[in-house]
Amino acid sequence: MRNPDPTVLPDPWYSLHKLLSDMDAEIEQVYVERGINGVRPRFAYPLIRLAHTGPLTIRELAESLDRSHSAISQTIAAMRKEGLVTSEPGPDARTRRIELTERGRSLVPFLEAEWRATHATVAELDGEVPYAMTTVVEELRRALEQRPMRQRVLDHLVEPPQ
Repeated sequence: MRNPDPTVLPDPWYSLHKLLSDMDAEIEQVYVERGINGVRPRFAYPLIRLAHTGPLTIRELAESLDRSHSAISQTIAAMRKEGLVTSEPGPDARTRRIELTERGRSLVPFLEAEWRATHATVAELDGEVPYAMTTVVEELRRALEQRPMRQRVLDHLVEPPQ
């Protein structure tokens, strides 16, 4: 007898992923309305950081943003494609230094203003809902510090017989 397909159950992460995706799409629409095409909200953080630090390696940028090397590498590739950054060989053959292009640099003042507006919007939303998103996230983080996600999954995991 086969087990039923567990993916037919509602995905508990779907609504969160959809909400984040929808919010990013709304922010991107703000860019498009201002004639800023090809820029994604996920580009703002690294572009602003590079404007303030100057050129960084992907590793340095990832560490400064508390993101994975892989995620930043993918973001840099997308930003390079849009003409926002360039990369030059770093101090050794394995590294690349990422630098803003003139286009990337010209967008930073707007991106900083959008960043501040987005933070104000999140604070406004936190005041409109019974459970502030920022508070819920911190409470979840504290709960996971007490008992990590890995352990929680293992506690529920029933592996199939071999």
